[in-house]
Amino acid sequence: MSGYIALLFVGLIALNVLTFGMFGVDKKLAESGSRRISEAALLQAAFFGGTPGAYAGRAMFRHKTRKVSFSNALHVIAGFQLCALIFAAVFFA
Repeated sequence: MSGYIALLFVGLIALNVLTFGMFGVDKKLAESGSRRISEAALLQAAFFGGTPGAYAGRAMFRHKTRKVSFSNALHVIAGFQLCALIFAAVFFA
């Protein structure tokens, strides 16, 4: 069982690094006027476990911080994940 947990941990770290990078790349694309990474793709990366990377990317690159609809969606995802984590801790620990 500990092997699965370690694999999950490594996967989450990789997903967060990827999500963080997506915010940085999207910021550069926005500055250059190029085709952007969709908001849906950024939010999907957060939904599947990259929420810490998304918040770190927003802070580091100052990207997507003023768009209220995006911020609200990210906060909802984070709240959902927090509830799921509490549920798992209570019922599976």
